[in-house]
Amino acid sequence: MSSIAELTESKELFVNLTLRELRGKYKRSVLGWTWSLLNPLATMVIFTVVFRFFLKVEPTRGDPSGLHVFAIFLLCGLLPWNFLSNGMSGSMGALIANSNLIKKVFFPREILVVSNIASWVVSFLLELGVLAVVLLVAGNMVLPWLLPVIGLVLIQTMYVVGLGLLLSVLNVYFRDVQHFIGILLQIWFYATPIVYPITYVRDALKDRSELFTLYKLNPMVRFVEAYRDCLYDLRSPPLFDMLYLFGVSAATLALGVYVFSKLEPKLAEEL
Repeated sequence: MSSIAELTESKELFVNLTLRELRGKYKRSVLGWTWSLLNPLATMVIFTVVFRFFLKVEPTRGDPSGLHVFAIFLLCGLLPWNFLSNGMSGSMGALIANSNLIKKVFFPREILVVSNIASWVVSFLLELGVLAVVLLVAGNMVLPWLLPVIGLVLIQTMYVVGLGLLLSVLNVYFRDVQHFIGILLQIWFYATPIVYPITYVRDALKDRSELFTLYKLNPMVRFVEAYRDCLYDLRSPPLFDMLYLFGVSAATLALGVYVFSKLEPKLAEEL
């Protein structure tokens, strides 16, 4: 609660740091913020060619939407994943990149991490906005489902902030963390139904239901499926999944705040 109070009192600093992150993302770039759209689109094209045409991955048909487009199916999972990946990677270097500021001025150090993630939230919302337009053009009346999607974004932001606080402070004390997370993200990506439908896993593990249950403990499995439920299928995500995601996100945020508060006092010395 004291951390929340400090962040509330420093809201002006938070806004300025977030704006700094937003301005610095594509500084001196000719295309500027267009890159935030081109990067996921380029990834979508590559994955579509490899997985749809070469490996013959068949997306599920939207139920009840009837949509059957691999590129859109992919984007509904890829955008939430990019938010997680960018938030984790960006927050890991947030404290080290601002070491001079930490050594000279006292302020809630959490702001550096939260402002970095907030800039990725803005990018994520812009990407979702473009995806919503694409879905409307494809015939999916997604407008009534944008409010539940915003709720999902808020829950996932809690999750990413918790991971960001945890990793950012651990990376100051143990610089191997950033290298380990790079490997973990590659494994995590393919352990999440982004480029393939979850039915592939369910069918492969139909005789080992306990392994499928273990697979679904991965929060990103349920996040991706929840986004697809709202955007691709045009239906409500299962209530149990939403409760699970909220509980895991709240627990992750609490853990991140706890570890950060314990290790923060010696940050200046370690930096």
